[in-house]
Amino acid sequence: MWNIGLSSMGIEWGTYAMVGSIFLLLLTGLPLAFVTGLVALFFTFGWFGPMALPLVTSRVYGFITEYSLVAVPMFVFMASLLDRSGIARDLFNGMRILAGRVPGGVAVQTLVVAFFLAAMSGIIGGEIVLLGILALPQMLRLGYDRNISIGVVCAGGSLGTMMPPSIVLIIYGLIASVSIADLFTAAITPAALLMFSYIGYVLFRTIRNPALGPPLSEEEAHLPFSEKLKAIQAMVLPGMIAFLVLGTIYGGIASVTEAAAMGVLGVFAATIVRRELTLKLVHQAVVQTINTCGMIIWIGIGAAALVGVYNLMGGNAFVSNTILGIDAPPVVIIMVMMLILLVLGLFLDWIGIAMLALPIFVPIAVKLGYDPIWFGILFAVNMQVSFLSPPFGPAAFYLKGVAPASITLKHIYGSVAPFIVLQLIVLALILFYPPVAMWMLD
Repeated sequence: MWNIGLSSMGIEWGTYAMVGSIFLLLLTGLPLAFVTGLVALFFTFGWFGPMALPLVTSRVYGFITEYSLVAVPMFVFMASLLDRSGIARDLFNGMRILAGRVPGGVAVQTLVVAFFLAAMSGIIGGEIVLLGILALPQMLRLGYDRNISIGVVCAGGSLGTMMPPSIVLIIYGLIASVSIADLFTAAITPAALLMFSYIGYVLFRTIRNPALGPPLSEEEAHLPFSEKLKAIQAMVLPGMIAFLVLGTIYGGIASVTEAAAMGVLGVFAATIVRRELTLKLVHQAVVQTINTCGMIIWIGIGAAALVGVYNLMGGNAFVSNTILGIDAPPVVIIMVMMLILLVLGLFLDWIGIAMLALPIFVPIAVKLGYDPIWFGILFAVNMQVSFLSPPFGPAAFYLKGVAPASITLKHIYGSVAPFIVLQLIVLALILFYPPVAMWMLD
């Protein structure tokens, strides 16, 4: 009764029908998790009948019972606590000592702070909002070029997709069944490369034309020793938290999941030392964690069901044979996959892209002889681009929510364009010269 004979159309037309159904339903405004779930159920019953349903549900069960997934709510909770405490704010204010009287110094300082925040939490939205509240008004007050100021906040805040403990890398590790610790190790150099490329761009523009990034005033640049001491003290706790998380992973003391729990403990201890721990702060952090993780889990469930039924239809073999059948060198095939991810990034969030594309793309990359760790770094850099790219780049919407009313989405998308170019350059560098990402694992 349930089998309506969809299998008669063949896997090729079945693929077109499935992809078309997903995009048509997305146009209705339904959340991606419900779209993928509905399409998965429709094709399960329409292609195989009800007997195939247990095979799909087993994939869902396998996803939600993955032990490493526990690290995600821990890191989200840690980031939520950091967002609501004064730790990140004091880190930004404390790092003003590094800005000095160099043109573009405050923008450079903002990028360095963003790098530290990424190393503490790995969550992107909160970093952009925080920098939008703290850094953007200060740069605009000092007379910084609006486009540079906006671009620095969006690009710097998006470093969380790369810098460990990146949630993007954790999800990739779960899907690709590779070591998350190795992914973290490989990601450090590309993340630093991105940060230094942003800094280089800012310095190039502001040194050529200091009016684009005026240096601090004499009074602000030459603080008394007591203020400098406070600035240094403000960097101690964030540094200890980052070391607690990453140091225990790289030192072999704790797994990623255990390090996430230790990070939460470290932030709790820091808020107690600073006398900021309140029931309201914990409640708000818990609510944000539940909302964020609920979204990730539901998208994961829908995508796991969809990929499960598509694989049963023979879709993974179809896509693999189609891509591997391209008469071109392996690097060109990887470039095609990167292009597909870039296009998907214009319309879907990274969680949906990861859940839908990676189960198909990662085995292809392995068949071509590439290291899945290296491919994971390519994926993470690719998602950096998606966070900034119009029309649905999340970074723009995060910043618009806290930016002055005079700054429109058009201003934001125009401002991030040079930083997207820098991301694509780094992506190409890693693609054509893998040791950039892999040298720390050799």
